[in-house]
Amino acid sequence: MKFELDKAQKDIQKAAKRFAKGEFDKELALELETTHTYPMDIWRKACEEGFIGLHFPDQYGGSDFGQLENVLVLEQFCQRDSGIGAAMLTAPFACEIILHHGTDEQKEKYLNQVTSGEAISAGAFTEPAHGSDITSMATTAVKDGDEWLINGVKTFITNAGICGFYVLLVQTDAEAGHKGQSMFIVDADAPGIDVASVGEKMGLKMIPTGEVSFKDVRVPASSLLGVENKGFYQVLQFFDESRLGVAAQALGTAQGAFDRAVEYVKGREQFGQKIGKFQALQHKIAEMATQLELARLITYKAAWLADNKKPDAKLSAMAKYYAGKIASEVASESMQLLGGYGYITEFEVERFYRDARITEIYEGTREIQKNIIAGHVLGRF
Repeated sequence: MKFELDKAQKDIQKAAKRFAKGEFDKELALELETTHTYPMDIWRKACEEGFIGLHFPDQYGGSDFGQLENVLVLEQFCQRDSGIGAAMLTAPFACEIILHHGTDEQKEKYLNQVTSGEAISAGAFTEPAHGSDITSMATTAVKDGDEWLINGVKTFITNAGICGFYVLLVQTDAEAGHKGQSMFIVDADAPGIDVASVGEKMGLKMIPTGEVSFKDVRVPASSLLGVENKGFYQVLQFFDESRLGVAAQALGTAQGAFDRAVEYVKGREQFGQKIGKFQALQHKIAEMATQLELARLITYKAAWLADNKKPDAKLSAMAKYYAGKIASEVASESMQLLGGYGYITEFEVERFYRDARITEIYEGTREIQKNIIAGHVLGRF
């Protein structure tokens, strides 16, 4: 059993760290956060460097790497800056569904848009009345000749308003429940689409989150993604993969907050000595370091299994649940170690704390992850 990255993986990790150090400027991040502005220039540079969609095939602008390499990059990005890193994570959101289930034409058109810096994607699954219950869909698509007519509302949609297209989950058979759901790719400029804000967020202020309404939106039959009435199963497969990205985001965010706290503790003096000499603080540091190592091991293993054609939905849920949990805890404790300075914007840790919290909510709440884990342990899956 090897617990070591190979040379190519180490090189990718170093390249991501170098890119983030050069592009993720602290003052710029604060400005983007304050003005609620997406880091478009950084995203396009990340595309040029091959970091966006690097686990896609070369023919679609990727680098033919795996989930583990993608995790390594996202971890480094979020460690450097939790907000910009998260923006890089979500830029190709839901494109794995196109990769696995799309036609050659769909892959060629949409995946290349994302990896080239032409378009950001968005996944539109959640609905106002149903939240985590994706077995219930009120948004419908009705066949009308050579077209589909889409009506409904999606909420908490990351990248709403700035994306080039939506990957949309809808009901196509009203009598079949979740067995009658289908996926569509809908261009964001299609007539009948309206985007509204969901309100001010606690964190990830660079990334827009909106409510998207579809009113008599007509799309061609070629917009159907995958097999009709198989959308529910397609999105479940996607979540097993996307949870690895959120786990990497959480891990990097936690590590970033921790690094800043350690740097502060090593330099701050109180009562005539460095506060890092106080045993109470040393114990906090030890606990956080252990949490980080455990989260990293789970996340890397889940990604490695996926790359070796042994995807483990239980372990992916564990990675997402535990990394999200410790991200909130480590960021909170890191703030505490900084005392009053932890509450000051310029010291960054308070933003890492705010950005960490979402990792326990989106891509399935921590409670949903526990349901998945327990279901596998108890044999219900």
